[in-house]
Amino acid sequence: MKRRNFLRRFFMALGAIYLWEGKARAGLLSGVRHKDYLRPPGALPEEKFLATCINCHRCGQACPNDCIKYVNDPFNLVAHDTPYIVPREKACILCMKCTQVCPSGALQPVADEEGETILKHVKMGTAVVDTNICNSYNGYTCGVCVRACPFSGVALKAETWERPVVMEDKCVGCGLCEQSCIHYPQAIRVVPIRKA
Repeated sequence: MKRRNFLRRFFMALGAIYLWEGKARAGLLSGVRHKDYLRPPGALPEEKFLATCINCHRCGQACPNDCIKYVNDPFNLVAHDTPYIVPREKACILCMKCTQVCPSGALQPVADEEGETILKHVKMGTAVVDTNICNSYNGYTCGVCVRACPFSGVALKAETWERPVVMEDKCVGCGLCEQSCIHYPQAIRVVPIRKA
């Protein structure tokens, strides 16, 4: 191969990579998501969150439950190294310490008071019950998720046989129900909020 042809192909390939990366970044920021992450409490809507987070890791350092992880996806440079939570491994205990240390405003400050303040200002996601595998919907009394919920009786109620019923408008998406579920795979999962 002649040097001229080699260089031409090399620069064409390089240009294609930059073009692809730019389109991928623009696609993500315009609402096309590669994956929905469960963000820590107080997170801005996803597009604003991604544009505002400076990847300083202070939120994870402040978390006493060590539940905040960081996206490790070199093919998604926009979301790479941003904080998220995997409730099945470690759920958020709603201490709000991460919201108090965020220097960029990607996580809005939320008072560490229990009750109405958190219910009003935190919406990480919503718990969803899979009634096909939930013990309480299949002849066995369980109710572990209801007892794990910090807003039991408000966000997650128990019906006959301790069948969990999620009050979507009150569920903050902390994931304590998902973490505590004794069924494998878990019969209750938190679906990240899709805030535009």
